[in-house]
Amino acid sequence: MRLKRGNMIIYIHGFNSSGFGAKAEVIRRHYQDKILAPSLSNIPLLAIDTLEQIITYSLKYEKNITLIGSSLGGYYAIYLASKYGLKAVLINPSIYPYKTLAAYIGENQSFFDASNREWTQKHIDSLKMYEVLEIEPRNFLVLLQKGDETLDYTQAASKFSDAYLVIDEGGSHGYDDFEKKLPMIEAFESGVLSL
Repeated sequence: MRLKRGNMIIYIHGFNSSGFGAKAEVIRRHYQDKILAPSLSNIPLLAIDTLEQIITYSLKYEKNITLIGSSLGGYYAIYLASKYGLKAVLINPSIYPYKTLAAYIGENQSFFDASNREWTQKHIDSLKMYEVLEIEPRNFLVLLQKGDETLDYTQAASKFSDAYLVIDEGGSHGYDDFEKKLPMIEAFESGVLSL
C-alpha cells in the first residue's frame, strides 16, 4: 500500500533497537518508498536532533508527515508531534523513560548487532527536556497491549485517555501481531479514522 502523494511516515524505534527492527521492517514492506526508519543514537539529544533535521527538511517537500514511535520512540514521537503539529501513532509508548530506563544505567547491548552502548544518568536526565504535559488528543493513535512485560500500559492509557486509544488483551512489549494494525494506522494517517 502506498501513501497518497505528499504523505510520509517516519518510524522511531525504541531503546537499544534500530531502524532494522521487526516493526520497522513490517512498516517498510507496507509503505514501501514513503517511510524513513533511521537508526538513532542512544544519546537522546543526538536522536532528537537527527529526527528534527529529518522532519524540518521533509516538511519542505511533503504535505503530511506521520510519526510512528515504539517504546522510547513513542516518547520521542509525543514530543516531536506536539512541537511540529504532526500526527503520531504510539506503540506501547514509554511515558516516563527517565524512570523506567534508570535500571539500564551502564553498558547495554544493541538488539541489532550486539554492540555495546553506554547509558548514563546524564542521558536519563536529558530525557526530561522532551516531556510533554499537554497533548492534542486528535493527533494521536495509541496502541497498547496489556501483556507488555516492560512498561505499565495504564500510564499511557491514562495520559492518552482522550486520544484514539486501542487496548488489546495479552500481547507483549514488542506488540504481537503488529501487522494487523496497519489498516487502522493507514486510516488514521489518511484522516479516515478520527475522534
